[in-house]
Amino acid sequence: MRIDILTLFPPAVDAMMQESILGRAQKAGLIEIRTHQIRDYTVNRQKQVDDYPYGGGRGAIMQADPLYRCWQAVCDENGERVHTIYLSPCGETFNQQHAKRLATYEKLILVCGHYEGVDERFLDECVDEELSLGDFVLTGGEIPAMAVADAVCRLVPGVLGGEECFTEESHWDGLLEYPQYSRPAEWHGRSVPEVLLSGNHEKVARWRKIQSLLRTRLRRPDLYEKITLPNKTRAEKKFAAEVEEEWENYGKRAQNAENMD
Repeated sequence: MRIDILTLFPPAVDAMMQESILGRAQKAGLIEIRTHQIRDYTVNRQKQVDDYPYGGGRGAIMQADPLYRCWQAVCDENGERVHTIYLSPCGETFNQQHAKRLATYEKLILVCGHYEGVDERFLDECVDEELSLGDFVLTGGEIPAMAVADAVCRLVPGVLGGEECFTEESHWDGLLEYPQYSRPAEWHGRSVPEVLLSGNHEKVARWRKIQSLLRTRLRRPDLYEKITLPNKTRAEKKFAAEVEEEWENYGKRAQNAENMD
């Protein structure tokens, strides 16, 4: 997979994208992340890429032409028009399903905006979709672009140790990940759940599934509402009942803790 990032700050992006797992994956030839300085494609000596907005208002707008020239150069380098994403607070909120879909592309272009936004004509002509990290505004598109690139690239085969490295994580199947523990078995008076020390892989898997459901129900009820537990066979009914029992027990423990306070 190749991702080209159009930005005013290539060194800042490169510093992050060349490190850790993504850096090793690039050295191994599994992915390729390139940055492109938008200012290199201006036609004025000042390397200006912004101007005042028509109609008045505060701030400045990134001009369409430098962006277009940079975008076209990247497409020419790739030998084809590449699926292009603009990182914008007006875009659809990025999630794991977006990451799965984008990981199926061989090439992507990510456009980082700045100032008060980007000339709409560039978006109309060159951008295929707009994505946002959430309902807030950042000073530029570099952080969202790096987040999207990271989330997508880690799904490329070989970047992580195996599929289980991401298929058991939060949001892969609509649930939050279960609690994780490491050594020592007791820390500050807090013990690791006994089931995780049992060596019984079936019980561990069942515990993790239940904990994942409980955590999602507690922290993200909006996600939990979309989940329908199978409830036809005897085993499925038993599991559903066990989940409800654990949920009631959790509520009791929370109430007792509150009363103690």
